[in-house]
Order: sequence, then C-alpha cells, then structure tokens
Amino acid sequence: MEFLVLDPGSVLPPFEQVRSQVVAAIDSGQLEAGDQLPTVRKLAGDLGLAVNTVARAYREMEMAGFIETRGRRGSFIAGAPTKARRQAVCVARDFIQQMRDLGMRDGEVLAILRREIERDLSSPGSGRPAGMA
Repeated sequence: MEFLVLDPGSVLPPFEQVRSQVVAAIDSGQLEAGDQLPTVRKLAGDLGLAVNTVARAYREMEMAGFIETRGRRGSFIAGAPTKARRQAVCVARDFIQQMRDLGMRDGEVLAILRREIERDLSSPGSGRPAGMA
C-alpha cells in the first residue's frame, strides 16, 4: 500500500497512523469493498513496524467495521458503510472541528476520548445507549 507513509515525529502512534490512513483511503474510494489488504506480516515488514503494531491497526479497523477478516484468506475492505456509520462520521467531523476551535490538538483530542471511553467502560451499564438497561 504505497499511500501509507509513517511520520516518526507524529503525536499519533504508528498503529493509529496506519489505521487512519487506511480508513482515509476507504473514505476517498482509493480502497473499495472487497479489496484485499496485505497480510499483517507483509505490511509490518514493508513499513518497518512490529507485527503487533499492524495487527492492532487491523483489529481496530475490524471492530469499527471498516475491514473484515475471512479466516486464512486474509483481510478485506468491508462493504458500504451503513446509514448509522455515515451519520457517525458526520458527528465525529463536527466534534473534531469543535475541539480544534477550542484550540485542542489531535493527540489531545484522542487522549480525552480514550480516557472518557475507558471511564465509561468501567461504569455500570457501560456501552449501552442512554435509557437502555
């Protein structure tokens, strides 16, 4: 994947750089539903990263619905995003802009989100929409 370029000076860790660039390629149409991704080992070797770093990027993309793993056949770009996912992307873009308007840097925004997600996951009834018990 020639479009992947890692920035060693970035505040984003390498797995996040891989994840965000692949997702951007999906969003732009550079990668389409059904396209096969390189194996974790191949991409790690090409980028000079640890296998676990690329595996984490793939795992996070799979959990978010961007890719699907088909056993030994490999990992592929998932089908078209659902209406809910498209709406979530719009909400996320608005949120990012609001955070930037507050003067927050991307790394700080990610740190805030991670901390709040972890806090939510540790509370009773976490992970459920409001009003759901």
